[in-house]
Amino acid sequence: MPTPQKARIIEQTREELEKAPSAVLADYRGLTVQQLNQLRENLRQGGVTFRVIKNTLIKRAADEIGIKGLDPYLEGPTAVAFSHDDPVAAAKLLSQAIREFRKIEIKAGILGSHAISANEVRELADLPSREVMLGKLAGTLNAPIQQLVWVLTAPMTNLARALDQIRQQREAQTGH
Repeated sequence: MPTPQKARIIEQTREELEKAPSAVLADYRGLTVQQLNQLRENLRQGGVTFRVIKNTLIKRAADEIGIKGLDPYLEGPTAVAFSHDDPVAAAKLLSQAIREFRKIEIKAGILGSHAISANEVRELADLPSREVMLGKLAGTLNAPIQQLVWVLTAPMTNLARALDQIRQQREAQTGH
């Protein structure tokens, strides 16, 4: 039976895992307290919560909501970055932190209710942001509409050009 404090941490972790579309597990060994605080602030600004949690408590919380496959990754110190809005935010921000600090290592990730490997987390980090993807989708959806408008307006535009040419020819013939 866990202590009340551990039970509270399990409950908080379970709630975070249920709410967050994704989470990334990382080994933070080697970071100074100042670097860890800077990392937390950078992640917070990106809408990501970063918490150091004992492996046994992560496992219990994950087991309660049916996330399987995390056991091999729950070795050594573990911090969890929970993405709250954008599913790729934690992966992107932690990848940036790895380039900056060179002391963080991605262990694994959780996408929905599935554990994913560190390589899959890196692939997730390489995806364009949600805004970029929505922009591309809007452009793709808009292109056929623009073509339809062009096709529908082309006959009128051609008629207007033809009438203008006739007007110009008549003006040239009459000398005005």
